[in-house]
This record gives sequence, structure tokens and C-alpha cells, in this order.
Amino acid sequence: MEVKVVGGGLAGAEAAYQIARRGHEVTLFEMRPDVFTPAHKTAYLSELVCSNSLKSKELTNAHGLLKEELRCLSSLIIQAADETSIPGGKALVVDRDRFSKIITDNLEAHPLIDVVRKEIRDIPSGPVIIATGPLTSDAFTEKIREVTGSENLSFFDAISPIIDSETIDVESAFFGSRYMEDSGDYLNCPLTEEEYSVFYDELVKAKKVDLLEFEKTPYFEGCLPVEIMAGRGRQTLLYGPMKPVGIIDKKTNKRPFAVVQLRKENAYGAMYNMVGFQTKLTYPEQERVFRLIPALKNAVFLRHGSIHRNTYINSPAALNKNLCLKNNKEVFFAGQITGVEGYVESAAMGIVAGLSALAYIKGGTFVLPPEETCTGALASYITTPAKDFQPMNVNFGILKGYNKKYKEKIIEKALSLILEWKKSMDGI
Repeated sequence: MEVKVVGGGLAGAEAAYQIARRGHEVTLFEMRPDVFTPAHKTAYLSELVCSNSLKSKELTNAHGLLKEELRCLSSLIIQAADETSIPGGKALVVDRDRFSKIITDNLEAHPLIDVVRKEIRDIPSGPVIIATGPLTSDAFTEKIREVTGSENLSFFDAISPIIDSETIDVESAFFGSRYMEDSGDYLNCPLTEEEYSVFYDELVKAKKVDLLEFEKTPYFEGCLPVEIMAGRGRQTLLYGPMKPVGIIDKKTNKRPFAVVQLRKENAYGAMYNMVGFQTKLTYPEQERVFRLIPALKNAVFLRHGSIHRNTYINSPAALNKNLCLKNNKEVFFAGQITGVEGYVESAAMGIVAGLSALAYIKGGTFVLPPEETCTGALASYITTPAKDFQPMNVNFGILKGYNKKYKEKIIEKALSLILEWKKSMDGI
């Protein structure tokens, strides 16, 4: 009995790979290139839509620990990220095209994986993993709403602009990473107090994309448009994407009043992403306002920032602990549609859902990873009853028994437990 996976994003790709590497056949459905979402641009599997950063790679950070857990679990996503990493300070940043191409090539070449390029408009029969992500098509969203027995929740994500590196005034900028000396991973665009004041005033009054039909849709706090943050107070950006803490301008040997960080989009440094500058400003306003940043006064925008839908289910109400529907044990969910937020978090739930579906097929017993691990804590978070369920990034606060005084021991224990869990799942 084959497993069907709907959705070729990070979670779907990981689920298919984990099942196939254990000797079982998988059909992976991806609607692109026949049907594109408003945000995707290529036919690659696991295309990165927003940032090309997979966040911290340090073990002392929950994001870094989750990545190491996934390395222990032989994650295809992390393997591809490690192979295509480019300088990014303390973050694991990838060349997005090479990253997605490696994943696509691996899955299409696997003898037990059949990649089928077509839109799925109804839920397939038999064991199926739904990993259609935040940009699930309207037709399939309706089917999900029917089978979950609860209304889908939704919010809107924003993505940052990408700038042609040749149009950046490097004389008005400097290279360096926060708290790191002699690092050229980020290009920092400083602003004086007067320049920040002018920029702020224009930002908060700039014209935004008309989203009247979605007025009651909440934003995810971890991915707020920069103008929404600015609207909360004149100093807000100075504690957010424009914070100068840990950055010293070598030209003045002083900390700037405010700073915008640019991060390489590829290994060649031909494109730069405006870090933390998700936006729903109109395209002309993005160019007008962001060019008020001195280093970007002549910037050419290769991709403007934009808004896209992010749909997720009320997982605690709809799913069992093994990530299958409470009312249908053959339908599993994985990735962002379950209410985890972030690339690596989505891949992690792809692994969990894949192994859970495999255990179901083989008649084995499936248990979630221990809640003392980042992987297990995320899975527990999305399957534990909650009054107001909201998407969640990985963080130490969701780990069972976490105490920052014993962080090193907790990290060591998490890695030990995830290896034990992997061994138990390999024996299914």
C-alpha cells in the first residue's frame, strides 16, 4: 500500500523522503508548474517563498537545536541546506535556487518516489499526508475544511523586497554581523536620528495594498509587516528590524542610531534581501520609502515585498497525537498547515507525519518524539488542546521541563532522546 503525499513543499518533500528511505513507495503530488500560487516563482520542490534564512545554527538556540535534531533524523531538507549554505553570520542561510534544485533532483531520482505534477482537488483515498502549506489552493482548502470538521483559521504573511546588489551605495553602508567582528555576512545600511525620523514619518503614512476583504484577518506576530510594527510606536522599529544593538560602524567607530541589514540571496551576492522588512506597501511606495534609506537611494528592486495567504487548521481540535484526523485515521497532516511556523519546523513535522503514516501502514506502534526534544515539543504543541490556537515557531519555552540554568544538559538530553526515538522508528 503506497502513501500519497499532497504538496511538494518542505514538509511534503521530507515526509516522502523519510518514507521512501525506509523502503516504501510514495506518490508525491505537486501542482506546480501547472498551477502556481501567488508567491511561488519556480517549479522546484521546496521552493523558499519568504526568506532564504533557516535561522540560527547555534545549538544554544532552539532553532539551532532543532536543526541538529533533524540532522540526527537524516533530514533531506537540512542536508540540502548544509550543502548550499552561504555566509549568514550565526544563521543557516542558503542559496535558495540551489537548495530547492538539490531537493527536487533527489526526490525525482529516487526509485520509490513518483513525483506527479498536477493539482489535487479532492483528498485521495488510502493513506495520505496533506502538506499543502500556507498557500493551499482554494478548491483543496474547501475539502480540508470539510474533513477537519472545523473552520480553517487564516492569517496573512508578508515577504521582504530583494534588491540588485549593484544598485546599493556601498559607500553609505558597511559589512558586519551583529556582535561579530570582521564578518562580511550582512551589509548594514545605517541611519542617523534625523534620517530615521524622516523614514519613519513616510513609512507610517505610505499607501498600503487594499485588503478590505481581509480586514478581520490577524497577522502572525512573528512575521509582521514593517509598517504594521511602525504603527505601534515611533521607537518600535529600533527594537525590531532596525535595531542597532551589537553593530559598530567601522567608519565612525560608533553604533548607528538605526540600521537596516541586507542579507545575500545567493552565493554570488548579486541580490540582497531586506532583513525583517516584510511589507504590504504598494510597489511604488516601497520604492519611494525604502529609497529614503541612504544606502538604498538608487536601489533597483528585483522583487517587491508582498502579502500572501497563510492558512492553517485548528490542529488541537482536528488531529490526534499521531497527526492523523480524529475522524479519519488514514488522513495525516504535516507542515505549516498544522500550525507550526518556519521552514525547519515544517520539515520536522514532515518527518513526524511521514513516520506516523508508515507505522500505520505497517501496523506498528507510533509515538511522538519526547517532549524534551524540539521536534517532540512542536508536535505536542499542535496536538494539545488550546483555547486560542496560534502558529508557533520552535523555542525553548515549549520544551518539557526546560530550565535555562541547565541549558547545556537539556540540549545534550534532547539530542540523546531524538536518536533513541529514531532507532525505535527505524524498527517499525
